[in-house]
Amino acid sequence: MPTIKEIAELAGVSRGTVDRVLNNRGSVNEQTAKKILAIAKRLDYKPNRAGLVLAAQKKNLHLGVILFGEGNPFFDDVVSGIREKEAELASYNCQILLRWTKVDTKEQIRVIDELLAEGVNGIAISPTNDRRLAQKIDKLVADGIPVVTLNTDIEGCLRLAFVGSNYYQTGATAAGLMRLAAGKGDTPINVGIISGSDEILCHTERIAGFKHSVREDDRFSIIKTITNDEDDTLSYERTKSMLTEHPEINALFFAASGIGGGCRAAEDTGRSKDLTIITYDAVPDTVRLLKEGVISATICQQPKLQGQLPLEILFAYLAAGEEPKQEFFHTTVDIRIRENLEIE
Repeated sequence: MPTIKEIAELAGVSRGTVDRVLNNRGSVNEQTAKKILAIAKRLDYKPNRAGLVLAAQKKNLHLGVILFGEGNPFFDDVVSGIREKEAELASYNCQILLRWTKVDTKEQIRVIDELLAEGVNGIAISPTNDRRLAQKIDKLVADGIPVVTLNTDIEGCLRLAFVGSNYYQTGATAAGLMRLAAGKGDTPINVGIISGSDEILCHTERIAGFKHSVREDDRFSIIKTITNDEDDTLSYERTKSMLTEHPEINALFFAASGIGGGCRAAEDTGRSKDLTIITYDAVPDTVRLLKEGVISATICQQPKLQGQLPLEILFAYLAAGEEPKQEFFHTTVDIRIRENLEIE
């Protein structure tokens, strides 16, 4: 098995320099780093995982987690997954620092800086899709702080991996479910779309997938798209206004949370029995509305896994130098209807 010493001799550098490159610690000249990585790849260098994990116990790693949507019941299961992984990693002296923010780029950057001040070695984040945050993530990576995104992604940055749904695909899946629920025939499907925020990539990607799927289906018309900031009260008010202004709407696609408030608006306007409604997740409101027949189907996305896997990826990378096997770790497309709600 090749060693760090052999790689250092071939590269003409010190063992410390090789160690920094292979373990992403500290700054090394870009050309030198590329040379070292090329040699390690040619020699099929594999780190001694047991030794590195043992070393991780001495490092006392700190992993930061930044989520938005505190109070959103979807994230209850995400946090449950985080806590389970936290208990597992505690035996390696790895601590988890969980922080909540609003859907606000400046606040997310501020919280990142707070975590850096507390000495975090890696960060898992549900990010806004904002260039300023992408630049911040690139700076973290350049400084040896790996970043994994979860639940929603961010475009154009050097984050290590993403854990969450293939949102474009699940948007297309929602369109397919709506088509099935509406049944055959030539009755128009006039859709009102309720999103959370244009700053969240998973919401915009779901809508893009939905629209792409129906683009050549003459039955479908997108009547109006609204946002609700994933707030039930706002969802109620704006959904009610949309349904009042557009009585021709006969289908609702919830691309985000706020489902309880939005469906209450459908009920209060006397429209719930006339609407085909497709949603995401199996939070308490959604489960109740599925059982009552208000919602036709919901698409789940393994929230506990979204909490666990980013921490597993970060720990393996920091403790054992293991690169993720892939960039995108997409969760299973899990469709629930009233008849299969209890399946685990």
